[in-house]
Amino acid sequence: MDERDVFCRLRDAFHVFARKSSSVLGSAWAFIIAILIIFVWAITGPTFHFSDTWQLIINTGTTIVTFLMVFLIQNTQNRDAKAVHLKLDELIRAIKGARNDLVDLEKLSDDELKKLEEQFTRLRERAEKAADRTEKAADRAAEVQKAVQR
Repeated sequence: MDERDVFCRLRDAFHVFARKSSSVLGSAWAFIIAILIIFVWAITGPTFHFSDTWQLIINTGTTIVTFLMVFLIQNTQNRDAKAVHLKLDELIRAIKGARNDLVDLEKLSDDELKKLEEQFTRLRERAEKAADRTEKAADRAAEVQKAVQR
């Protein structure tokens, strides 16, 4: 087994671990357990005279959990975002008349994204104006039809 295989296996194992961990730790039960831990810690304060060690326990625990969760959450979000992008890219490619240049938008610079956003804003405004004109024309036609029927 070469070094690349080991790396791939470790990466895949981490993906599985991150996915399962985020599922478990994102559940209501995990939140309830966290609240219970904090509650138990808080009610033990008088027993330990609110000592520095008592405070250090919760500070250290929450710091470690937060530090590790950052990596798990980031890994899960990266994978989810990549999957969503691939699905959207496939839809763009599959829809006739869709602009294939919109595939891989996430690779554009901020300036390029801003220009594209402005372009879509102009398109939306034109579409809204056209819809307003169509609606007004339909209202006028309905009024004429009512007048003719009287």
